[in-house]
Parts: sequence; C-alpha cells; structure tokens
Amino acid sequence: MDVVILAPNWLGDAVMALPAIRDVRRHFQGASLVIAARPSVATLFRAVPGIDRIAVLDAKNDVTRLSADVGILLPNSFSSAWLLTRARVKERWGYRADFRGPLLTKAVRRPKGKVHFGEYYSNLVRQLGVETGPLTPHLAVPPAVIASAAALLEERGWTPGRPLVGIAPGAAFGHAKRWPSNRFAELSAMLSRELGAACVVIGRAEDRAAARDVPGIDLVGRTDLLMLMGVLSHCRALVANDSGALHLSAALGVPVAGIYGPTDERYSRPLTSIDGADDRVAAIVEPVFCRPCFLADCPIDHRCMKRISTDRVYDSVRQLCQEARA
Repeated sequence: MDVVILAPNWLGDAVMALPAIRDVRRHFQGASLVIAARPSVATLFRAVPGIDRIAVLDAKNDVTRLSADVGILLPNSFSSAWLLTRARVKERWGYRADFRGPLLTKAVRRPKGKVHFGEYYSNLVRQLGVETGPLTPHLAVPPAVIASAAALLEERGWTPGRPLVGIAPGAAFGHAKRWPSNRFAELSAMLSRELGAACVVIGRAEDRAAARDVPGIDLVGRTDLLMLMGVLSHCRALVANDSGALHLSAALGVPVAGIYGPTDERYSRPLTSIDGADDRVAAIVEPVFCRPCFLADCPIDHRCMKRISTDRVYDSVRQLCQEARA
C-alpha cells in the first residue's frame, strides 16, 4: 500500500504539519509513505523520520511519480485536489474547501472556529480516522550535516563554546511582517556587546536587503535548507519575524523569540519538539488597535512593528539564552 501526503507550500506551515504527518506514519505502519512537496520545502522532509520517499513537484506539476492508493491533502486549494485526481490516486482525502468536494473521495469539515495551524492539520487526519498525538514536531538532522555546519561557522569566525544566536530578519509575504532591519542591526550589536554572543544572520537570497546592515556571520542565501538546520542546531537561541526560520528552529529544540506584527501569534505560535515547553518560545507583540490585519504591506505607519523596541527584544533573547544555558 502506498500513501502520499501533499505537503503545505510554505516552510512554516510544513513544520506545523509535522505532528499530523507523524501520526499518519504511525497509522499506516505497513505502507510506503511518500511526501509530495514544492522544491522550497521538500528538503525539510530529509530530516523527518519515517518518510520513505520525497516527490519534488516541479513547475509543470508532473504527477507521474504520485501513483498511490491513498492521498492526503494538507493544502486547501482546488489545484492540490486536481493534482491528485490527475495522478489517479485512488483515495483522495482532505478538507472540504475551495469547491473541491467532488474531487475528493473522503471530504471532512474544517473546524468551526479558528485554531492553531498545527491543530488544523491534526484535526484533519483525526477526522480521517487517524489517532493523533501531541503537537510536537520532530526533526533528525544528520550528524554529518551538523558537523559541516560547525565547520562552516568556524570558517566564518565562530569559536565553538561561544554563545551563538541566530538572527532571521526576513519574512515572506510582504514587508509588514518584518521588524525594521535597523533594529535587527542594533540587536545584533547589543547581543555581541552585552552577552558576548556571536550572531549568525540567516535567510533566503530574497532576504539580503533586509539583512544588509545586520552585523554578524552572514549566511543569507548561502545555505540550503538542510545546512540551515545544521547551523540552527548550534544556536543557543533565534530571533526572527513570523517566518519559516522561526518554526524550523523551534522544531529543532532551539529557543525562539518571534516578533509578530500583522499576523496572529495565537494561531501561528511555533510548536516545540518538547511537549509543553512554552517557556522556549517568546512571542513579542505590540497591542495596537489594527493588529492582526494580515496585510502584506501596512497602509499606515507600521506601528505594530515599529513600536517594539530593541531593548524589549534583547531582554527576551537574553532570558532565552540564560535558560538554555541553565
């Protein structure tokens, strides 16, 4: 029996779906489990235990490699259901959404109210008859990758034993999700001066503008996703906007400080690898009247982000670093 899971398209969403994927793996113990994913997130699943094969979806949505007995759709889109229909997957299961009900052989209702994204995916597989466990994502980064990441950091000036703090100043989906880059620069300088920390600046090539003036070991656009996981494994903490890096770090067990503006931390708070470890996640918000607006660009003065001071973020990161060392 072959089971294919169509993964979410965004890195943060894919990480929050990991508990549900783990539960599906346990439920279909004798099956071959395939993850179908976009190139931007496919590498994540090389660090997920229990995956038998990864099918990378190209720009043409080649479906020849997706033949399966059961397909579980984590995205809500019509196109995702159409993709599995074209692939002639026998059973197509997912939420009844985006007018795709006729394409599904088993369609379930979405939750009535808003729930955390992790629970959203777990609720889906639970309604499909899969017993679900805790919302604790687990990633197993290969030791060779962790060693290579250490070598890369040392080449760039890091000394093992010196506290390393990750800084991710970018975020997809518009500028509104980004804390000002000059604040990240101030924060990096404070962490070095006050804590003696080395800072490593991470992100995609598209984040170079946001990271340009942030001092530290510059790895923006210089790592693939697997090497990024290796780098994060050496960090004592990470500070980031609401982004894929934030969720990835928490899943690796790294304490995180997430800066939230237009998005709602109640539904996208990072899931940690340890059940109930909320003290490893600091969600930093400014309670202004207009948030959460979920807009890509702020139509007024970006107050939800600009009113968050560097000192406030520094205090959160300092506390996380101290607790991680204890």
